[in-house]
Amino acid sequence: MSEPPAPRIALIHALPESLAPLNAELDLAWPDCVRMHLLDDSLSADVARAPHGLDESFDQRFLLLAEYAVTTGVDGILFSCSAFGRCIEEVARWLAPLPVLKPNEAMIDDALATGRRIGLVATFAPTLTSMAPEFPEGADLRTALAAGGLDALRAGDFERHDALIAEAATRLVDDGCGVIALAQFSMARAAAVVAERTGVPVLTSVGSAVRRLKLRVAGEAPGG
Repeated sequence: MSEPPAPRIALIHALPESLAPLNAELDLAWPDCVRMHLLDDSLSADVARAPHGLDESFDQRFLLLAEYAVTTGVDGILFSCSAFGRCIEEVARWLAPLPVLKPNEAMIDDALATGRRIGLVATFAPTLTSMAPEFPEGADLRTALAAGGLDALRAGDFERHDALIAEAATRLVDDGCGVIALAQFSMARAAAVVAERTGVPVLTSVGSAVRRLKLRVAGEAPGG
């Protein structure tokens, strides 16, 4: 009896820096899936300068990207762009029951399950604006921007990137946070440094997301 075909997964990005950490996580956690990467690196610049933030034009752009992925026969879609949660929710509604995941939804659940005050760190300011409301009302959440971190990553200064994130995380731990959540896929490389500097558990959006999507595609986790 022949083996069933490997699942085909669409991975849609607004930042090119998200591809490497996602590929690294998939190599470890889901090496047999077939990967399809789509990148529109104008999205991050456009939302950063949009006078009214996310609007219906962004919803349409995300839907067009997702519909193209669907035409190739994908079994699930994972977006890596943390600043566009509302748009991704629209795509998930349009394409249900196909598994469509926001980058942070699984990490948020993992962070809440710890029962600790959560420290959320980002290197891209719009991510904090869009992601904080995704936590349930009453969640004990503190946020911090690792300013300059994304520029350092783009310049290839990985040590400074990781150090800036660790500094932001340390401020949150000093404020009583007992778990640190790294908001963007591109930040995953800093997890070990942050854990060493802070001494608290560190969650990465990419790690939580890949685990959740694998379960969703296999029908072992509920949609949502």
